[in-house]
Amino acid sequence: MSSAPKSVKKVVLAYSGGLDTSIILKWLQEAYGCEVVTFTADLGQGEELGPAREKALMLGIKPENIFIEDLREEFVRDFVFPMFRANAVYEGVYLLGTSIARPLISKAQIDIARKTGADAVCHGATGKGNDQVRFELSYYALEPGIKIIAPWREWEFKSRTELLDFARSHQIPIAKDKEGEAPFSVDANLLHSSSEGKVLEDPAQKAPEMVYQRTISPMAAPDKVTTIKIGFSKGDAVSLNGQKMSPATLLKALNDLGRDNGIGRLDLVENRFVGMKSRGIYETPGGTILLAAHRAMESITLDRGASHLKDELMPRYAELIYYGFWFSPEREMLQALIDKSQEHVEGEVTLELYKGNVIVTGRESPKSLYSSTLVTFEDDQGAYDQKDAQGFIKLNALRLRTLAQRNRGQKS
Repeated sequence: MSSAPKSVKKVVLAYSGGLDTSIILKWLQEAYGCEVVTFTADLGQGEELGPAREKALMLGIKPENIFIEDLREEFVRDFVFPMFRANAVYEGVYLLGTSIARPLISKAQIDIARKTGADAVCHGATGKGNDQVRFELSYYALEPGIKIIAPWREWEFKSRTELLDFARSHQIPIAKDKEGEAPFSVDANLLHSSSEGKVLEDPAQKAPEMVYQRTISPMAAPDKVTTIKIGFSKGDAVSLNGQKMSPATLLKALNDLGRDNGIGRLDLVENRFVGMKSRGIYETPGGTILLAAHRAMESITLDRGASHLKDELMPRYAELIYYGFWFSPEREMLQALIDKSQEHVEGEVTLELYKGNVIVTGRESPKSLYSSTLVTFEDDQGAYDQKDAQGFIKLNALRLRTLAQRNRGQKS
């Protein structure tokens, strides 16, 4: 066991109640000799959180030092929805389900550190992944003087066997399915589930069906279409099939619809911020539906220039979230621009869900820029004079004609 590199009086641990974070809890008590505060966030991961409290008590944590918070509405309202206003996807396909949860967890940890007088925070991310960066950039952005403990970078455990031996020697319960190496690791919240490692490490091999947590196979989905309508206001989804819903309730309903129709599966090899490539299986059923609906709503309410500018900026915005810069000034600047663009993104989108597909079939809005008078092939009563196009084309062709004349002269 490594010696503590810094003096710590009280630390707030991001605690799931699982085996790994329980080992971290006990390790903190021994390596640092400090008081431990546990924080468990309900982000809609689908697990009962009561056992986390009981396990923390069993491991010697004072009742007043155990925090379990339901953050589902805040997660969707203040993090997921702002991200979806930007149509953010990393490397063209990844809907950033893990990435967007980290700044909220970090914010809540810092809030609890301030409330309890803790001088340190601790996370359970490994030294090879992106999450260590996301957590720590967020901690420092919110509390620049905070001490950070990252056990996986500090302790001297070299194998799963050594971790399990430590757990046994400290009477930490080990579930039967945790005795050996887990076939893959899972992270989940209301937006998505992600699975990585072990049986998924060879990108040439198809992922076994047991990996999928949130969706049925598209091949097993019903042989009938499910038709839904999603209502928007200022770029955010506010209703499903005419029924107003809170952000978290609506995303949960979309998740159920996506799950039942085999929607939202992604097998991805991505570029991590720390420099390596990794293969992951992601499931974002509700988010996949929401992205298609939001883009459809924008298609009739956003001006061409605004729409194209958003598309140009989106990869940079998505990259900032993936890398952990949610609390950076550049992300906030981009968010202000994006939110401004959403002022008139309201109306209703009709979609059909079928065997893994999300098909937009209709969109309507009181703020629509779509004009049937302008696009019709019938007599448009002077709204658009087709003869005007000739001058428009000649002006746009001027530089091309000038280039062609020069190049022809060089060839002769």
